[in-house]
Amino acid sequence: MRSLTSIRARYLGIVTPPLAVATTVTALLISGPPASAAAPPRPAPAAALGTAAALGTVAAPASVASMALGAAAVAPARLAARTVEDEAVDGFVDAPVDGLDSPDVLARVVRFKGAAFDTCQAPALATMKAWRSSSYRGVGVYFGGRGRACPHQQNLSRSWLANVDGMGWRVLPIFVGSQSPCVWSEAKRKVRMSSHSATQGRAEGKQAAGQAQLLGIRPGSALYLDMEAYDADDAGCARTTLDFVRAWNREVRGQGYLPGFYSSAGSGVLHMERARRAGQSDLPSVMWFARWGSSSSVYGEPSLHADAWRPHRRVHQYAGNVTETHGGRRMVVDRNTVDAPVARFEP
Repeated sequence: MRSLTSIRARYLGIVTPPLAVATTVTALLISGPPASAAAPPRPAPAAALGTAAALGTVAAPASVASMALGAAAVAPARLAARTVEDEAVDGFVDAPVDGLDSPDVLARVVRFKGAAFDTCQAPALATMKAWRSSSYRGVGVYFGGRGRACPHQQNLSRSWLANVDGMGWRVLPIFVGSQSPCVWSEAKRKVRMSSHSATQGRAEGKQAAGQAQLLGIRPGSALYLDMEAYDADDAGCARTTLDFVRAWNREVRGQGYLPGFYSSAGSGVLHMERARRAGQSDLPSVMWFARWGSSSSVYGEPSLHADAWRPHRRVHQYAGNVTETHGGRRMVVDRNTVDAPVARFEP
């Protein structure tokens, strides 16, 4: 997702010269006021929008197949009759029923609809309290994985999560594990997965579920796998990466959690959409896509078919590395719109 020291080109859709990256980054960092659902950030210049990254252009239109979560067919009439707006109550919506996740897990899902931020280091409780004055009500937390940009979380603990939950925050737990063999970020190449990626995926899925349990994140929660942007057009690399993701998903599901997936719209997310169209099993239950400089909508993403990963299975990271101040506390954050499952803490 993001680090405190670098901004990766995958969000900006850039795989061309560093100067273009620097130009776009500058535009983002001087962009307007803090995030809100009603006021998305100013779009990035058209010249900055390259291919195959978070703002990536899509090589081919999404399939006309009507599916939710990459497995169960969804009738358009049902989607039209059962909208997000119809089900939203005070920012929360009922869990849908689908053919991928067990009814027992879905019965325990807590779902959130609204604005969320994520930041590299879990903020101090005083900051979380101060930021209640903002429009945000959700927070992304990097709870595990060897690929985290901030592996030493100074504040994150079972007690911290309980207190944040008690303040009314909804938590999106993020696991940054082994990365694709063809990951673009140089910083992430030191944690690339091996050729035995399915074995690694299974082991790291077990690790994610175990760490979640230690932190009091209960079964029925969504755990989001962060897979930084990679070359999804490299067939061998794509197969290795998909094997890892599917094995991670199977293990997380087996432990009673919902497996979510975060990546850039033009690489990992497009890759999962292609797998969905191909009828692949063991795909993520929830899709968190990064497309910076666009509107904040979760349902207009061109790399995903309109019926895929819905209802209530999407998160959109639409801006990143933005400095905001609320309640006198300043942070650098990424901005997200959420209509998806979050962490569950109550018995």
